[in-house]
Amino acid sequence: SSHHQGNPLPSKARRMGVSEQSPLIGGSDGHRDDHEELHRHLSLFDLVCIGVGATVGSGVFVLIGLIAHTSAGPAVFLSWGIAGIAALASGLCYAELGGRFPEAGSSYLYAKETMGELASVIAAACLTLEYTGSASAVARSWGDKVVEYIRSRDSESFLISILDPGLGINPCAFVVSLGSVLLLLEGVKESKSVTNFFSSLNVSLVMFMAVMSMILAKKENLTPLIPPEFGAAGILRGATSSFFGYIGFDEICCVSGEAKNPSKNVPRAIILTLIIVTSLYISASLGLAGMVPYEEISETSGFPNGFRYVGHGWAADITAVGELAVLPLVVLVTIMAQPRLCYAMSVD
Repeated sequence: SSHHQGNPLPSKARRMGVSEQSPLIGGSDGHRDDHEELHRHLSLFDLVCIGVGATVGSGVFVLIGLIAHTSAGPAVFLSWGIAGIAALASGLCYAELGGRFPEAGSSYLYAKETMGELASVIAAACLTLEYTGSASAVARSWGDKVVEYIRSRDSESFLISILDPGLGINPCAFVVSLGSVLLLLEGVKESKSVTNFFSSLNVSLVMFMAVMSMILAKKENLTPLIPPEFGAAGILRGATSSFFGYIGFDEICCVSGEAKNPSKNVPRAIILTLIIVTSLYISASLGLAGMVPYEEISETSGFPNGFRYVGHGWAADITAVGELAVLPLVVLVTIMAQPRLCYAMSVD
């Protein structure tokens, strides 16, 4: 490419010593300073687990049911497919830039190299809002699900008054956020085994939900595919909401400063993450719409209520407990990205 044909690397890339052989941070002379380096220990599998863990969360557990009930009906899988195409277009951009500048910082670094410092600071502010907002939303969602689960088992439990004191206070959200921070203080190398385990558990749970719902699906629940009250416009509205379920794959770029062979593994991880996530979303949404008439799908707890609707309480229990087990992973991985962003800014 032009960088290897005489054109100089951009200022930060040159200062950071970006090259195919040595993409680590270095001084202005290209030599690496050991005390400034991020240790590269994340494999391709680790990166995919981070991407999937940050992406698959409230999208499959909440949004599928909400979109099916209010926007797209049985055609909810089309909404997820359209959103997946848009996410893939964005992901290809991240993959190209992530391979070119394999350092911590994600959009902040890319904006700095292409548009200057002002644009990069704005990008960093937007990323901070994304990470803190997403982590907070998922943490509160998890807290609400804990309270809902306990209340469904024992509405008179004394835990209800502790975990749901009112006034908008959500103690469970605080606990899961604090626990994630304490785990991450041990470092990504120490917490990646936790991330890998829960990401695998997350994918297994969604596959279980998708397969079970497809087994229980009935053809008549998918007819008409596009309800007259929603129409094609409803599918597009659903796609707009569905895109929120794809937010998170860019966190691979934020930890690329700790990835092995990042010029190859970061683009691969982004594309693999989007393929996995899109496949899970489409199969799960198709299964839920086929299992339960869209008018009866719960807007807040689609799969657990859906399994109970068809008389499979054991599957509902597995799904409800699984949601409680895997949603903290989204909080963990989302918070993981913020220090890497702050690190990239502090280097500058």
